[in-house]
Amino acid sequence: MIERPNLLAGEDLPPEPRQKRSIEKRVRLKQSALALFGERGFEGTSIEEIAARAGLAVGGFYQHFRSKRQLLLVLMNDLLEALSRLDFRLQADGTARDVLHELLARAFARDFQYLGAYRAWQEAMMADTGLARKNQEIHAWTTARVMAVFKMLQQMSGSRAEVDIPGLARAMDTFFWSLLAQALHMKKTELDRWIDAATHLIYHALFRDQP
Repeated sequence: MIERPNLLAGEDLPPEPRQKRSIEKRVRLKQSALALFGERGFEGTSIEEIAARAGLAVGGFYQHFRSKRQLLLVLMNDLLEALSRLDFRLQADGTARDVLHELLARAFARDFQYLGAYRAWQEAMMADTGLARKNQEIHAWTTARVMAVFKMLQQMSGSRAEVDIPGLARAMDTFFWSLLAQALHMKKTELDRWIDAATHLIYHALFRDQP
């Protein structure tokens, strides 16, 4: 398994706060940025607006982050950390379709709170080659995780042995990130329908139709 990318490697971040009040301020700044990035995107959001929504002066922002780009990196790194903690082990009970649907639902439930960060990330990396390189590392990692899940599913009864697992994993990883980008403007019921559709597609790619 490819190691999770550390998006903060080489970043000159201010020291992590230790006092409760400072920790709470940092959390408020991150929550403020997630909301504003989701509403206005990366370029449309200023440091002044992030600080104001968090109830802080601009100087309070710079106590925790040296730039808006650095804050975005922290948020995306938080997303990857949350994804790395997802338990993709298969449960003993349930059909293959049920297991697959549960895995997808858990993944998107974890992603949902970071929709604003991903919208800003997509925008920012178009003009930032450093972020674009980091994005390639992210996709290599998530594709490897998707491939590992598909290989586990392939061990279940009724699976197809001849499936191109790496190719399927690359295609579905692209689909998942695309869906995450669109989910910002979706109602939960619509997202649930997309998860159902993805479950159907993956199931029929990996498993033989039952008589």
